[in-house]
Amino acid sequence: MMVEKNQLSGASTHRTSIRQTEKLVRKYGHWMQRSGGGLVDRYGEETAAVIRGEIRDESRMLISRLPYIGGRRNIYSSDLAFSAWALATYRVMVRHGGSLEDTGELIRDVVRAEIGRIPQGVRTLLVRYRFSRPHQQKLERAGKRSQARRYPGDWVFERVEGHETAFEFGIDMTECAIVKFLHAEGADELCAYLCDVDYVSAEAMGFGLRRTKTLAWGCDRCDFRLSRDAVTPALWPPEFVERTCGQSETEATTAAS
Repeated sequence: MMVEKNQLSGASTHRTSIRQTEKLVRKYGHWMQRSGGGLVDRYGEETAAVIRGEIRDESRMLISRLPYIGGRRNIYSSDLAFSAWALATYRVMVRHGGSLEDTGELIRDVVRAEIGRIPQGVRTLLVRYRFSRPHQQKLERAGKRSQARRYPGDWVFERVEGHETAFEFGIDMTECAIVKFLHAEGADELCAYLCDVDYVSAEAMGFGLRRTKTLAWGCDRCDFRLSRDAVTPALWPPEFVERTCGQSETEATTAAS
């Protein structure tokens, strides 16, 4: 999804309020503090504290620049805010000698630690709701609203009905707000690592996620397929199975040549 910077910046006069921006900055700051000693182990306590401060400042700037996609009515608004924090983390890590892979691993650790704080019983209820009829209806309505493309920086998707025993429901994303935002910020390379976080979340929450394509790899869509009673492996380093867009390695190599 190729989007020029001015397409997103001119999408709406709405912007995240200062109050909401500070709330998000504090939230992600707490996530970093609670995630363990990854930064300390890598950089030492003094430098880690400096890095956390720089990430807060960078997050504040990036969150304020996020395109408006409908506010709280949009079920994925929090994911877009998360991508701003992830980009801030990436930029600061690189400034301190880290790499893209270092950032991806740190983001995984933070997400896994944060989900781990949720009591198992609550996680079970959250998964049950995800697969419930009310949530599926909400997802269906949200997908139909997205098709109107009211906000240029938004997702566009549709819910996919489950197929026998293969999966319970799916989501086909044909436009991704995170891909658009990171492209506008010149950070396309981070996209695949944020897509990988979906597997980390599914593994930690306890439901099955399969995907053969993502927009981050230049495919025509992200094809999420979810199952309640399945296990999701979240390997490190990631396998990035979506990079061939559903083709086998041989098919992808032949097509590229």
